[in-house]
Amino acid sequence: MPIKNLIFLFLICVPFLTNAQGFQVNFQGQKQQAMGCAGTALYKDGASLFFNPGSVALSNENSINLATTPIIANVLYTDAASNTSFRTKNPVGTPFSAYGVFHLKKLEQLKFGLAAYTPFGSTVVWEDNWIGRFALTRLKLQAIFIQPTLSYRITPKLGIGAGLVIGLGDVELEKDIPVQDSTGTFAHAKLSGKARSVGYNIGIHYDITDQVSVGLNYRSKVQMNLNEGLADFTVPGALATNFPDQKFTGSLPLPAVATFGIAYKPNSKINAVLDINYVGWSAYDTLGFDYENNTSSLADTKSPRNYKDIVAFRTGMSYKVIEKLELRIGGGFGFSPVPESSVTPETPDANRGYFTLGAGYEFNKHFSIDVSLYYTQLKRTATNGETNLSGTFRTKAIAPGFGLIYKI
Repeated sequence: MPIKNLIFLFLICVPFLTNAQGFQVNFQGQKQQAMGCAGTALYKDGASLFFNPGSVALSNENSINLATTPIIANVLYTDAASNTSFRTKNPVGTPFSAYGVFHLKKLEQLKFGLAAYTPFGSTVVWEDNWIGRFALTRLKLQAIFIQPTLSYRITPKLGIGAGLVIGLGDVELEKDIPVQDSTGTFAHAKLSGKARSVGYNIGIHYDITDQVSVGLNYRSKVQMNLNEGLADFTVPGALATNFPDQKFTGSLPLPAVATFGIAYKPNSKINAVLDINYVGWSAYDTLGFDYENNTSSLADTKSPRNYKDIVAFRTGMSYKVIEKLELRIGGGFGFSPVPESSVTPETPDANRGYFTLGAGYEFNKHFSIDVSLYYTQLKRTATNGETNLSGTFRTKAIAPGFGLIYKI
């Protein structure tokens, strides 16, 4: 199949996969997901466009990857004062990844890549009349990154790469207002908007020996700015002038991530990987909304978040059982960036350990499939410093993934 046809097929497929949930989604490659979500120092497929563009330079094929990982996750909240429990009714999340890697025969050292993936996102829906409804009833965040990339093989063991990241975002936030109408129904606020921004993804890969390789990757912060959001208020008629529908502005920083990776290949059947991430969550210090028209009841809001930078560890291995079948296993641990006073129903985060496994099967030299499975559970007891919401959040999540690869 000519390269131009591969690119055309890739561009056709991307629009049908654009839905993402899960705030900081680490599902950008099925092989890597099954190996603990690590892959900075090991080229396995086109997902290296995300994990390390420098590794792409060492590839010797044209390929297209398409994958999705449905996330089934729900939260149980138990209030400290009343000992009453409430649950979320979250829809199934569908983060996706799509990668195309291409080169020309006359320029085999230079690789061109095009990626679309969902590194951040969340949909949280709390049950009706839950105790924290004045803090949040529903949140939907979608962040889709488009990344054209160039990678260059300097020597047979050394590759570098860089990609321009174009961030496309949508956000919807809903909560009740502590004002009731004649029927006892609480007023309601819905804020929605679209955001656009740019960033970059750079990386370097080096094969120290035939068995050991290292990689370094840096994905920049992307500042998602909502310049013309819409605020829609449903309030009793007597209060309509206090809560006028209007435009607002706001921003949400998506943090920078620096990763060092090492891979070890003791023989032709085994690969072992380790990634160490440093995530710049301190960029998220405030969640603010600036309304176009303030009233006595509607002031601009600035809610402290005060997130902190964190470190995460991801590791895994693969074993080729036979020529066409590879099994994978992994896991990881990451510290929570959220201080106790900033734990909210939108991100009831905690220190996180997780387990992964998966497999890949090559039908022939052109076509293969990969599957993965991710599982985690979290528990966090906290009192929010702004809303005084105090209790325990328990979260469970399972994510089965599936991907297809076509090679030339």
